[in-house]
Parts: sequence; C-alpha cells; structure tokens
Amino acid sequence: MTPRERRLREQAQRHRLILTTAREMAESEGWDYVTTRRLADRIEYSQPVLYQHFKNKDAIVHAVALEGFAELAAALRTAREEAGDPQETLGAVARAYVDFAEHGPVLYEAMLTLDPGEDTGEDTGEDTTGAAGTPAPLADVLAEIRQAVEPAAAGRDSGLLTEVLWSAWHGQAALTRAGRLRPDPARRRLAALTDALLGPAAQPV
Repeated sequence: MTPRERRLREQAQRHRLILTTAREMAESEGWDYVTTRRLADRIEYSQPVLYQHFKNKDAIVHAVALEGFAELAAALRTAREEAGDPQETLGAVARAYVDFAEHGPVLYEAMLTLDPGEDTGEDTGEDTTGAAGTPAPLADVLAEIRQAVEPAAAGRDSGLLTEVLWSAWHGQAALTRAGRLRPDPARRRLAALTDALLGPAAQPV
C-alpha cells in the first residue's frame, strides 16, 4: 500500500468514526448534546482534525441524514420486493416506513425534522417526485414509494399520490412519537389510508 492509499484509508476511517460516534451520542442524549467539542473528545481527535472532514455540526447532521435516507430506501426496497399484489405491496412499504421511523427516532429526526444543511442533490432534469434539488438518497426513498404506488394508481398521477402518502406516513410517525396519536391502531391507520387513496371507491370512472 502506498503512502497516499494509506492516508486515504485513514481519512475514510476517521470520516466513518465521526458519523458513527455522532449517531451514538445522539441516540444516547439527543442531538442537542452533540457538539463538535464533545464529539472530538469522544473520538480522541482534536477539533481541527474533525473540521478537516466536516465544517460544523450541521454538516455532520446532514451526512447522517443522507445515510439515513439510504438505509430507509433499502428497507422500503426489501419490503416492496418481498410483497405480493399491488395492495399488499403498498401496505408493506407503508409499514416499513413507519417502522423505520419508530425504531430509529433519532436518525429519523436528523432526516426530516432538523435542518440538514446545504443540499448536495443534483437536478437531473428528469420527471422525479419531490422538490427541486432533492438529495439523491431522498430521491431514492421517493422512487421506492412511487414504484409501490404505480401498480395500484390506475392511471392517476403516481407522483402526486407518492407525495400524499409520504406526507401522511411522516405525519403519522411524527404525531405518534409526540404522543398525539394512539400507538396501538397504527397499522389500521396505515391500512385505512391505503384503502382511501387506492381502493375501489377512489378509482377514476
């Protein structure tokens, strides 16, 4: 291994250590507890070394959020590929989304509640779901939802339905975590939403 290769590997290891430690600290104490000083102390590097990788805490949260979107997209993909008919597929993807938010609330907070910093997404000019400049990992999440929606959309705007479902799933996850919704009927709420949007009564005539 050349000196340059060794240096690049060490940089990648430090980068990974910073993100992993930030997530662990946030899961233990919350994101307010995570500061660059505490993080540098925890990983036993100086703050200048940490700033070689991330310019501030917001940049760290942004990187964690992008990782979270990638993990969520993978979870939705697995749910979609293992399901059966269109209705079952959409229900499985809905449950996978809400389960992800429930089991990783601190990560989900970084993804959709906290300011993730500057957007690094690229505008490809393609017909995609979501706002302009949506980061690629979030675009992958929306693409997974849209693939589950399209077979059941019956000619309607699958992009619009994707955004409606995504916002509804996020709302349920956020309200349940805040104690504003009863946790027990969560699955029935998801099923009712799917039926209302994609069931026979909602199909175009």
